[in-house]
Amino acid sequence: MSELTCGAKNCTYNKDCYCCKGDIMVGGKHACDCDNTCCESFHKRSGDSFTSAVSHPSQTISIDCEATKCIHNVDYRCKAEHVDIKGSNAGTSRDTICATFKER
Repeated sequence: MSELTCGAKNCTYNKDCYCCKGDIMVGGKHACDCDNTCCESFHKRSGDSFTSAVSHPSQTISIDCEATKCIHNVDYRCKAEHVDIKGSNAGTSRDTICATFKER
């Protein structure tokens, strides 16, 4: 499990920069830099409400990752201690990035 800070404030799972989904998927199978990654779990918020799949937002979360060229990816799981998802004005998952991505 990684500590996650989420800057995708338009995501329905975001509550105070923490994720309420329980787990996320980082996309970017062929990514060579963070700009080619995204949070596949992003879902645009409708209004002021958020959706919670867990009882409360969590600082730590399970992260599946398709970015196989990232040094933190071990068997499609993120092993970074801290992960930073960016995308403050995101409208779709493609408007987010995993700022923690670092090429092998």
